[in-house]
Amino acid sequence: MTLYSPAGLFRIVATAEAITWALLISSLIARAIDSSLASLVSISGAMHGFTFLSYGAMALVVGINQRWPILRQGFGVFLAIVPFATVPFESWLRKKSLLDGGWRGEQSSDPRDQKLIDRAFRWAINHPLLMFAGVLLAIVVVYNILLFLGPPTSWFN
Repeated sequence: MTLYSPAGLFRIVATAEAITWALLISSLIARAIDSSLASLVSISGAMHGFTFLSYGAMALVVGINQRWPILRQGFGVFLAIVPFATVPFESWLRKKSLLDGGWRGEQSSDPRDQKLIDRAFRWAINHPLLMFAGVLLAIVVVYNILLFLGPPTSWFN
């Protein structure tokens, strides 16, 4: 597994997501003990929010590359909500060889490679800077929408 392989990038982002969960939970505990530490929650919450969205995007990108069923992709994204669940999910995927292989930048004889999503995905994989910029822009837009909406605990009040 190399750093730039689907498995390597997924492992990094899954681990980062779990680490930011730990930071957020630690900040919440610190705030409960000493209210003067409330700013830690804002800082760790922002870090976790961005990493959470990045993990979700990476789960979708890797899921498309690995041809996971849509339910597996959705489950991978959903697990970001559960503290620390991304690391065991990544480990399970690795053990089941569901992260094996490189990026699908070339068309194969697989009939699924004719589908629009696969052609668009190959184009994006072959233009990594544009793909990175597009995914980053999408994350930033969603992040800012969520900032505008406020904390999740206030969404349904």
